[in-house]
Amino acid sequence: MPTYEYECKSCGHRFDAFQSMSDEPLKICPECGKAIRRLINGGTGVIFKGGGFYVTDKGGKGGKTGDGVKTKETKGAGTESAPCAGCAGAETCPKAANS
Repeated sequence: MPTYEYECKSCGHRFDAFQSMSDEPLKICPECGKAIRRLINGGTGVIFKGGGFYVTDKGGKGGKTGDGVKTKETKGAGTESAPCAGCAGAETCPKAANS
């Protein structure tokens, strides 16, 4: 059942009520007995379950990545290129990044 939030127009008292979607909105404040209004809230966010929805998801060897693209499994060690002599390091070297 959804939770609805109400606020009194007179005294400003706020409270929550568990109601069915088909129930009529409440009309009387439990504190002062005057008119209330139902507030509109954002509700809950969308919940994604499983892999492939988040930026942090990583594809496994030979599996699918988060964007559904099939990855290629590399065999053997030492397949990375060393940085060029003029580059500061492997992070900034275009030769090392392309391999």
